[in-house]
Amino acid sequence: MIRVVLAEDHHLVRQGIRALLEKAADIEVVGEAADGQEALDLVDRLEPDVLVLDIGMPRLGGSQVAERAAALDVPTKIVVLSMYSDESIVRQALRCGVKGYLLKQSVTEELHLAIRAAWRGETYLSPSVSNSVLADYLKYDTTELDLVDTLTSREREVWQLIAEGDTNGAMALKLHVSEKTIEKHRTSLMSKLDVHEVAGLVRLAIKHRVVYLDG
Repeated sequence: MIRVVLAEDHHLVRQGIRALLEKAADIEVVGEAADGQEALDLVDRLEPDVLVLDIGMPRLGGSQVAERAAALDVPTKIVVLSMYSDESIVRQALRCGVKGYLLKQSVTEELHLAIRAAWRGETYLSPSVSNSVLADYLKYDTTELDLVDTLTSREREVWQLIAEGDTNGAMALKLHVSEKTIEKHRTSLMSKLDVHEVAGLVRLAIKHRVVYLDG
């Protein structure tokens, strides 16, 4: 039996995906999470075989969850669900150790295939994702992508929280650090991206799917 944790912040969508997974005789959903931090906590506690993860999660984004899960030294493999096939998102997810990437609008029994492939240690990409990666790559400003790639995991996390509207104080509480540390990360983030006001950071975060306008 393949033990799965399901992480999706929209309750009705999560229930729909769970119902789909439960059609498979060899898959068992052992936990559900509504945000990225909760997903990471469940991976640490339950050590599921596979984490099915919405890429656009609050608190911790999907790539950050994948990166931190890899550091937990657990056997969990990650399959990402996303509304977006942008090359930058797929590339970042795979770099963080994700073993599967599927588009939400095409999720049917294909999700079963991706989970089984990830469980075997194989990588599974939706055909629609594979076909679009090159085209999306050609649309992006590669210099800008290179700048985004220089960010540390914590800087990406701070970037997401800034874009979600958190104050320095709120970020400090969530990340268990001082406001001075948050300000240091904010300054470094702005310097690396060459953006010097919050509105610019938010626009860039939406463009690079650090935050999502819709799940």
